[in-house]
Amino acid sequence: MGKAGRPRNQTARREALVSAAGRAIAQRGLEGLRIKDIADAAGVSQGSVLYYYPELDDLVLEVHRGAVESYLASRQRAYDEAPTGDPGGRLRALLHSGLPRAADDAVHGLLYELHRRAGRSPGHAELMTSLFAREVALYTIALEVGAATGVFTLAASAQDLAHGLVAMEDGFGLHIVSHNAAMRWDKARELIIAHARAVTGYDDL
Repeated sequence: MGKAGRPRNQTARREALVSAAGRAIAQRGLEGLRIKDIADAAGVSQGSVLYYYPELDDLVLEVHRGAVESYLASRQRAYDEAPTGDPGGRLRALLHSGLPRAADDAVHGLLYELHRRAGRSPGHAELMTSLFAREVALYTIALEVGAATGVFTLAASAQDLAHGLVAMEDGFGLHIVSHNAAMRWDKARELIIAHARAVTGYDDL
């Protein structure tokens, strides 16, 4: 019984450490992150953290992977929960799910902080690339369905437009979490929706 339960216990402990590390990164940032911060957040000893993750970089990579998957799942849910027979509604759901609501948005703040590792780590670069590609794929499907059903009149290929929409979200989102007072969530959303209307010929977004 004990041996059979051990893998599940180890998985749960690893997940708890990843969650704690995410909280610690959100509070302190990557540059000041210490094993002690993660141990304190998880309520365990520093030795326990090092037992499961001897290399801090490996734990940070798991935090990044978890943040990417959680964020993508939330966007996929937003798309899936919109009525299947309403291409405009599905695109609207995506447009409303891609921006941080405020500078202290925990999910986006964590993702932007972790993306900083991409220039120095192939693993982090791969996660950042994957996130972008999968967001583009979501938008591409939404745009292609709208065009195929005659709801949208696209100004360019669905994939090109999808690249532009995700890039706009990323750019505006960075300004929002960076406390740029000139770029609030409502203003950024207004600008992206205006662009989406222009490139789809569909005003009800």
